[in-house]
Amino acid sequence: METEEEKLRIGVFVCHCGFNIGGVIDVPAVVEYAKTLSNVVCAEENLYMCSSAGLSLIKECIKQYDLNRVVVASCTPATHEPLFRNACEEAGVNKYLFEMVNIREHSSWVHMHHPKEATEKAKDLIRMAVAKASYLKPQIEPELEIEPSALVIGGGIAGMTAAMSLARQGFTVHLVEKEAELGGMLRRLHKLQPTERDASEVLREAIIAVKANTNINLHMSTLVKEMEGFIGNFGIKLQKKNPNELEQINVGTIIVATGAEAFKPVGMYGYDENENVVTQLELEQLLKNGELKEPKKVVMIQCVGAREKTGRTYCSRICCMVALNNALLLKKLYPDVEVNILFRDLQTYGEYEDFYREARANFINFIRYDQDKPPKVVSKRDGKLAVTVYDVYLGADVEMESDLVVLSTPLVQHEDGRKLSPVLKVPLGSDGFFFEAHPKLRPVDFTSEGIYVCGTAHGPKDVTESIAQAYAAASRAGIPMALGKIKAGAVKATVDKDICVNCDACVVSCIFNAVEAESFGLPNIVEANCKGCGVCAAECPMGAMQLIHFTDQQIVAAIEALFKPKKLASSSKTFEPIILCFACQWCSYGAADLAGVSRIQYPPNVRILRVPCSGRVDVLHVLKAFQNSADGVIITGCHIGDCHYIDGNVKAKDRVDAIKKSLGALNIDPKRLEIGFASSSEGQKFAKMMTDFVEKIRRLGPNPLRVKRGGD
Repeated sequence: METEEEKLRIGVFVCHCGFNIGGVIDVPAVVEYAKTLSNVVCAEENLYMCSSAGLSLIKECIKQYDLNRVVVASCTPATHEPLFRNACEEAGVNKYLFEMVNIREHSSWVHMHHPKEATEKAKDLIRMAVAKASYLKPQIEPELEIEPSALVIGGGIAGMTAAMSLARQGFTVHLVEKEAELGGMLRRLHKLQPTERDASEVLREAIIAVKANTNINLHMSTLVKEMEGFIGNFGIKLQKKNPNELEQINVGTIIVATGAEAFKPVGMYGYDENENVVTQLELEQLLKNGELKEPKKVVMIQCVGAREKTGRTYCSRICCMVALNNALLLKKLYPDVEVNILFRDLQTYGEYEDFYREARANFINFIRYDQDKPPKVVSKRDGKLAVTVYDVYLGADVEMESDLVVLSTPLVQHEDGRKLSPVLKVPLGSDGFFFEAHPKLRPVDFTSEGIYVCGTAHGPKDVTESIAQAYAAASRAGIPMALGKIKAGAVKATVDKDICVNCDACVVSCIFNAVEAESFGLPNIVEANCKGCGVCAAECPMGAMQLIHFTDQQIVAAIEALFKPKKLASSSKTFEPIILCFACQWCSYGAADLAGVSRIQYPPNVRILRVPCSGRVDVLHVLKAFQNSADGVIITGCHIGDCHYIDGNVKAKDRVDAIKKSLGALNIDPKRLEIGFASSSEGQKFAKMMTDFVEKIRRLGPNPLRVKRGGD
C-alpha cells in the first residue's frame, strides 16, 4: 500500500450538492467517519465541491496536508471527474491519483426516503474508494503526433459537409465513396422540409463545392479495405473495383458517414407484387421525375417494418415527417386527392408540428391502428386496392378504396456499413447503426480515439440533422489535427512477463490487436491500439495481464473494504442482503446515473463498483466478493450487440456462465450471481434489475460463507 519513499496521505472531500446530497445524507457524519479510515489525513465538506470555493479547498488541503491521493464524494464522474482531476494536477498531484465516489445519483437520489441507509451506503462507497486509491499509481500520458489529414467515408450530404468543413480549416481530406457519383440518398429525394427546396439543388451546390476545393481528394467507386494504427497515424488501404488495385493513405482522423438505406418491405401489403404499392422514397422519385399518374385516393401506412416486437424494434424518427411532407405535396399537385394516413403514433417534433396542423387543415385524414391489428391491403380485379383497417378510436373496421398505397419504411444499416464495422473496430448498436461513445457527452465520437460518426450511419435523421451532425464530427476531428499532438489516455493493458505462461489467452481475447505474441510466445502490448477495456486482464489465468487504474489489486481492495468492517447479521429476522454491482462505465453505470437523475427508487442494498467494461470483471473479483460475504453479485454492461468494445459484454456473459457452474464447490447458489444489460438511457430498467435481484437474494437468505463466519 505504501511506496518505498512515500507514505500515503489521502484526502477525502464530501459534497453537499446543496440539498441534493445534504438533504438526505448526513454529510458531517460521513466526513467524521472518513477521518477514521486508514491513511486518511484530511476529510472536509463543502456546499458545492465543484464550485471555485470547493476546488480551492481541495488545492489548499493538498498543499497544507501534503496529500498524495484525493477522493471526492459527490456526483457522477461522467460529468465532473475531469474538473477534479485538473484541480489535483494544478496542485501538484498526478490526475491518476484521484478517485471519485458517486453518492448523489447512486445514493441520495435513489434512496431519498431512507436517509439512514443512504448515509451508511455513502460511508461504504467512500471506504471502497479510499481502499482503491491506496493502490493507485501516478501515470504519464504519452503524446501522439497527429497527421493533419482526415479520411471521410461516405459521399452523401453528411460526408460532403464534413469534408468541406475540414477542408476549409486547411486540412487535407480524403473523401471515399463506394459509388461512381456523390450524393448518396439525397439523389433520390424530391423536396426538403421545412424549406421546400429541391433536393437536387442542394446536392448540386454541395458537389460543386467539394470538387472545387483543392484540399479534398476524391476516391470514387472505392471501399475502405483495411485499417491499422491509431489516432494521429491511421494507415488505410483503399480498394477500387479491381480487387488488386489498392491504395495506401495515412490520416490523423476518420469520419464515418456511410449513410443508410430504406427498408424494402417485400411481401408486406402487396409490395413488389402490385405496382401501385410503393414506399415513400419511391413516391418521392415518382414526384421528382413527374412520372406519377394522378391518383384519386391515396393511403399511407406508417411503421411498416419498424417498431416491431423483434428485429427492427426501433422508431425510424423521420417517417412521420416524410409522410406529412409527401401528403402535402400530393395535395398541392392534386387538390382533389383524398389522402388517408394510417398510423400507430405520430412523431412530429420541433417545427414539424406545423406540418401536422397544415395537414389537418388540408383535410388529410388520420386513422390510428393497433400493432396487433395491422391494416390489410387486397388487390381488386379492376386494379384498385382495397384497404381495411381497425380504427382504434371508432372501435370498428374501416374499409376504403385506393389508387395508391404508400408504405412508410424505416432507414436500416446497409451491408457495406456492417462490413466496415470490423475493419475500423468500431461497434454497431442493436439497431444495426454505428454506436457512439456516449449519447450526451460524446455523441459523435466512437470509443476508439480519432474516429467519429455522423449522418444516417449513426441512425435515422433528416437532412438538416445530418448536416448539423456532420459539422459536429468535423469539429471534433479538427481539434486534434489543429493541436498537432495530443495526450493519449494512460488506462492501458500491461503485462508482467515474469509470471506469464505464454498461453496466448490475452492475444486471442483482444479484438483490437493490441496484444501481440513476441518470440517465445511472450505478449507485447501495442499501447496505441489498446482501448483500455481490460478484457485481456480478465482472460489471463495467471494475473500477468493487468489494466492500469483498474488492476486486480485495486479492484480487490475495494471489494474487501466493502465487507471487512461490517458486522453482518446472519439471522433471517434481521437479514438485509449486501449486493455488489459491477457497472460498465459506458452503459450500465450511465443507466444507474439516469435512475438517480429520475429519482427512481430501488433498495439501498446495492453497492456499485465502476469498471471500464463488463468484460473486465474477472473470476477472481466474483470469488473475492463471495468469500468476503457478499450475498449477491450482479455484473451489468451494455446490451449484447451494443458493447463499446465490440464484444466485451459477450465475453463477460460467457465468463458468468462458467463461474455459475463452479460456485457449487463453495456451497454458493449460482442464483446469487447474475449478469444484466442496460443502455445509458434505461434508468428504469436498471432500477428494476436491482430491485428484482435484491428481492431474489432476500428469498435465498444470507451467503452461507457469511453464516459460516458467524456474521463477521
